[in-house]
Amino acid sequence: IRIPSSTPLHLSSGINAEYGVYDEISNIIKEAIEATIGGNSYQHNKVNQWTSNVVEQCLNQLTKLGKPFKYIVNCVIMQKNGAGLNMSNSCYWDNTTDGSCTVRWENKTMYCIVSIFGLAI
Repeated sequence: IRIPSSTPLHLSSGINAEYGVYDEISNIIKEAIEATIGGNSYQHNKVNQWTSNVVEQCLNQLTKLGKPFKYIVNCVIMQKNGAGLNMSNSCYWDNTTDGSCTVRWENKTMYCIVSIFGLAI
């Protein structure tokens, strides 16, 4: 994985320019990860619950923003063990109103990558 830690990766004009929520979305992702995983070490038997919690917390906070978007949230948690991970997301959307935000978080034992797509309604 070559993505700098905790860095938002992609932004289309709709989320930032028109609605100004990109930074808020990035913070929502980081807070959901910290609240769910925090200082925990990777535990295979907890990964399903962690990914579900991160997604649910993100969706709950996104709906509180009251912005005219439908959201898609994707969360991947991977143990740091030297294995490679290739991941791709794509949407067919309107570049003037829709957008995405991806954050990569890591600690000593795992990576967590969360992508959120905001599609204007």
